[in-house]
Amino acid sequence: MSLLKFHRTLQTSDPQAMPVLIIGQLHHLTELPYERISTKLEPRVDRETYVKAVSCLHPAPTDTCSLYLDVARVAVLPLKASRHNTASRAHSITKLIQSNTTGVSESIVIVCEKQDLLASACAVARAFPLYSRKTVKGVTVDAVPPTVHIEFLLVGGDEANTEITEEDVLVLANVTVGIRLTARIVDAPCNEMNVSGFLAEVEAIALELGLNSKVIRGQELQERGFGGIYGVGKAAVDPPALAVLSYEPQGATETVAWVGKGIVFDTGGLSIKGKTAMPGMKRDCGGAAAILGGFYAAVKSGFRQNLHAVFCLAENSVGPEATRPDDIHRLYSGCTVEINNTDAEGRLVLADGVVYADRDLKANIILDMATLTGAQGIATGKYHGAILTNSDEWEERALEIGRRTGDMLSPVPYTPELHFSEFNSAVADMKNSVMDRGNAQVSCAGLFIGAHLGFEYGGSWMHVDMAAPVHNGERATGYGVALLAGLFGEYSKAAILRDIAHQPTVLRNKAPGNGTEQPPSKKACLD
Repeated sequence: MSLLKFHRTLQTSDPQAMPVLIIGQLHHLTELPYERISTKLEPRVDRETYVKAVSCLHPAPTDTCSLYLDVARVAVLPLKASRHNTASRAHSITKLIQSNTTGVSESIVIVCEKQDLLASACAVARAFPLYSRKTVKGVTVDAVPPTVHIEFLLVGGDEANTEITEEDVLVLANVTVGIRLTARIVDAPCNEMNVSGFLAEVEAIALELGLNSKVIRGQELQERGFGGIYGVGKAAVDPPALAVLSYEPQGATETVAWVGKGIVFDTGGLSIKGKTAMPGMKRDCGGAAAILGGFYAAVKSGFRQNLHAVFCLAENSVGPEATRPDDIHRLYSGCTVEINNTDAEGRLVLADGVVYADRDLKANIILDMATLTGAQGIATGKYHGAILTNSDEWEERALEIGRRTGDMLSPVPYTPELHFSEFNSAVADMKNSVMDRGNAQVSCAGLFIGAHLGFEYGGSWMHVDMAAPVHNGERATGYGVALLAGLFGEYSKAAILRDIAHQPTVLRNKAPGNGTEQPPSKKACLD
């Protein structure tokens, strides 16, 4: 486990004592005067050696060159970033660091433009996961972990765009702490990170931020009408819970709620997964973990509006109390749901969560995040989450912010009038799984959640499915934290987040009748 320390200026160091890795795009490295980087290289690397090394770089798609033994290296990022990619080349930064770090205290210097500062910092953080239960001979529990010093050389633009402020450094630290927290939770197995373990993480963040958490758990969920969360988690030894963190600063005029799916392990329930599909289901809490990390980063960076984080926590287990196919549950919305697939459980807990955000927290902007469907990876891939929303403006903003932060998104169709009939039931208000699995599965799964909120909901609602981007191989990525920080950056005191948001006005849904006609309500059970 490495400690990460950000600096606003380059720290003078000798590569012999402090190994250094320099990363940048080829034209940035070529145009960079040696004098700006010399404090990291001298006396081991002179100007001629540095210039020749850079001239030898031929990215295909990346490349590295040793400057001095194995303790000073320069690495180049891909030449091309197409329009659906992040200009920061964040994913390549992470890969280069993973393959070139030394495992001791070292420096990483990122050469980039100011607009790529946050995405680049987040990419570095993803290369240093926190969770591990590996035993290392000769290393004591109280051994001091190595420190990775992260420094930036900003290029391009005027003088103001090549300066990093102390506030910038603090924000980068806050967001990357959130990313590593999120990844640690997702990497932890359910025998450690069960519902109680996740609640302990929520309580720890509440304590650090000086807030109080609210928890509704076990039988109380059923008594208060949270049939989705209770029905999914009632078979587990560790009871399910709804947890809430609220930050309400003076002068707030908007109320934002982030709702996370926190299935700490998903067996599939009685619609049980196969032996090859079940490993990795510890990651099914990735949405809730990202909400927790994002909430930490947002509050620490000075969020100026009301912000609520809602965690829908359960273990989808098998036992005598498990929900059966054909069971009917009444969710917090009041709607009844016929269960035809117990492995479509995430939408049930999130349906309770978004309704709580609307009804109890009075949120006018609701975003839910979830590792919801395997179909997401097929539809939008391993690098892009899927976004479904009732708002054109928020969709456009989210796509752009995804590219700016490295947590990329791709839209899926929002057409309840075409897709919601997939959930028709003869005996309840709806089923929980579609009839035709070949008909826009990612959209349909999200629409199930939106149906309980109500398609006539007057605020803005966003659903982010990040089942594939939540991990890369066997490691969690911390996906979602940077996206949340940037997407709601306009509500932050931090200049770097406001610059990323780059939207001076508050976005709202257009009223029906001026180009974005809302479909009729599907919340027929409440009519």
